[in-house]
Amino acid sequence: MNKAIFWDKDGTLIPDIPYNVDPAKITLYTDAGSSLCRLRAAGFKLIIISNQSGVAHGYFKESRLTGVWNRLTELLSPYGAEPDGFYYCPHFPGASIKQYDWVCTCRKPRPGLLLKAAREHQIDLSQSWMVGDILNDVEAGNRAGCRTVLIDRGNETEWLINSHRLPTTRARSLSEATDYILATTRQLVRPDGSDAYPI
Repeated sequence: MNKAIFWDKDGTLIPDIPYNVDPAKITLYTDAGSSLCRLRAAGFKLIIISNQSGVAHGYFKESRLTGVWNRLTELLSPYGAEPDGFYYCPHFPGASIKQYDWVCTCRKPRPGLLLKAAREHQIDLSQSWMVGDILNDVEAGNRAGCRTVLIDRGNETEWLINSHRLPTTRARSLSEATDYILATTRQLVRPDGSDAYPI
């Protein structure tokens, strides 16, 4: 089994430009590349989990998300931190595009995308983390069985709290979140000298 960091995209890895799919407008937060690089070096897979209701609302075609994925890969590649997967939800209840108008299990705060990624990448969710900038990200991670980090950039405005929406920790930046994850991830060593899972 593998361990992973699940990342929200907008407002977490990149500045949030609502419904943007123009690759030229996508930039990383300054500490994103180095943070993901450090976590990959610690043995974590890097998976992006994103709600993309702009598809359901007809703001852009679902095919445009390929350019977003390619741009993120391009930006993170120099750090050796290319994502291992990009999972998105195009649905929204009451949306104008009928094929996307339904209550799904993949739109955060539901955990469907994390569960799908875990199956496809053989991920042990109990040894993994979800990192995001709003409590819907936290809830999705907690419901999936991950530990969670809220990047507190001021993007959460509702603060509707319940037991599923309490993060393991809050951080002011990706580098601070990375420090916390690494500090609380202690590697075990098997008798044969190989790395075991962190506890």
